[in-house]
Amino acid sequence: MCCELTHLDKDGDLHMVDITGKEETKRTAVAHASIRMKEQTLKAISSGSIKKGNVMTTAKIAGIMAAKKTSELIPLCHNINLTEVELQFNVDLEENSIHITSTVRCVGKTGAEMEALTAVTVAALTIYDMCKAMDKGMVIEQIYLVEKSGGKSGEWKREQT
Repeated sequence: MCCELTHLDKDGDLHMVDITGKEETKRTAVAHASIRMKEQTLKAISSGSIKKGNVMTTAKIAGIMAAKKTSELIPLCHNINLTEVELQFNVDLEENSIHITSTVRCVGKTGAEMEALTAVTVAALTIYDMCKAMDKGMVIEQIYLVEKSGGKSGEWKREQT
């Protein structure tokens, strides 16, 4: 086996990984998600005519809040002190999609990958919630880690496919 599952002890029981002895390092994680929708829904978002309010601003706030709450949502995930959470939204008129990117930074003993992934996922869910009256067929897709840096394993970047 190439890698041991760190959340299993020698008896195969689940446990929270002990990070007491790990060094604190600067850590960054970048994640991506997309939400595809009808053309008219994307136009309504872009023009600010969604009745629930400013979709992008609300989704950004939701993503930041979600990153901060990740350890409450994911079992065995450590609570980390985030130093930055940034979300960017790229409207793709050809695909009728919004591409969401989060960048999460911290100085700590464990990485911020789960926080970055949670941020983009909840941002996409917020867009869905705010627009579902207009378009229940929206599709949230392509949720993945783009890159991470810091810690013992160093840098990692998704290969272009």
